[in-house]
Amino acid sequence: MPQLRPIDTPPPGGENGRVMAEPAETPAVKLICGMISSRRELFDAAGEVLAAAFGPIEVAGEDMDFDFTHYYDAEMGTPLYRRFVGFAGTFDPAGLADAKLRTNDIEADFARRFGSETGPPRPINLDPGYVEPAKLVLASMKNFSHRIYLARGVYAEVTLMRRKGGWQVLPWTFPDYASGRYDAFLSAVRDRLLRPAGQGARP
Repeated sequence: MPQLRPIDTPPPGGENGRVMAEPAETPAVKLICGMISSRRELFDAAGEVLAAAFGPIEVAGEDMDFDFTHYYDAEMGTPLYRRFVGFAGTFDPAGLADAKLRTNDIEADFARRFGSETGPPRPINLDPGYVEPAKLVLASMKNFSHRIYLARGVYAEVTLMRRKGGWQVLPWTFPDYASGRYDAFLSAVRDRLLRPAGQGARP
């Protein structure tokens, strides 16, 4: 029977064997924000506020029906629509919690400005996240088994993985993200992240 090495014993290799990984550079990612509203005219207004907070909008998705769930109907009205925006430049992923809290503030401001006592109290929903070459990460204020705590009540989850040339779902992926409806937008953002300056789209 072969001799077993204790689990706390470093692997062989002497000075050439590294036991502890060294810090790597922060990965370059692209900040995005998903918007949901029953009032499509608010997308442009919210886009202006988001651009003031996070920088110029580099790519915007088309308006789409948001019809995979009725979870938001009572507080937001119906029918609901969805639009995504992506921001120019790269984003430090360590700032995702701050981005989520900032979008919460923007939501609250829109509720004061555009909410109604007789209508839906929440005129817009803002969901920030980021795209990196291998995945889509979304921020959330809700804890769950697959989410990792960031800071100040904000959690993060890997919602989609990029594998074999496409976006792959996970067991917890939201049905709308799993549908593939947003893949074109996410790929366009990813392409801008990977594209060298001055070159066209990657194949």
